[in-house]
Amino acid sequence: MSLVRRAEPADAAEVLRLRQVMIDSVHGADPSTEWHAMSLPVLREKLADPDGDFVAYVVDHPERPGALAALVAGTIEYRIGRARNPLGTVGHVFSVATDPDARRRGYARACMEILLDWFRKRGADRVQLTTSAEGAPLYTSLGFRPKPDPLLELWL
Repeated sequence: MSLVRRAEPADAAEVLRLRQVMIDSVHGADPSTEWHAMSLPVLREKLADPDGDFVAYVVDHPERPGALAALVAGTIEYRIGRARNPLGTVGHVFSVATDPDARRRGYARACMEILLDWFRKRGADRVQLTTSAEGAPLYTSLGFRPKPDPLLELWL
């Protein structure tokens, strides 16, 4: 039996905690967590929708009851179809985090494998993510490859 399970609304606070772990590890520690209060009800709603385009998979922390050890979250995005993907479905992974005291146990890999299967079942022809240098070996081992074209972004 897998340690990985789909996150539920009751997991929302822990999902946000692990998302903050990921944000801090990529961007440096950020003490501002006021956004958690605004994000929590929306996240609970998304986690409650089994047919939605958002999913999170988690592993319960083996030493701390009620805490999560690992998290992966992703969405299916719609893009206008094309020859290899007439449905226009693209997977996007945007949060992968493991509690610092639960790392190097294979939790992130196990969660990613289940998330990739979810994307396949949803008809995604590709999955995209942004990684840190620390995370790159995991994704490379799962078959991810760097894209040569640069990402542009505009904050509104």
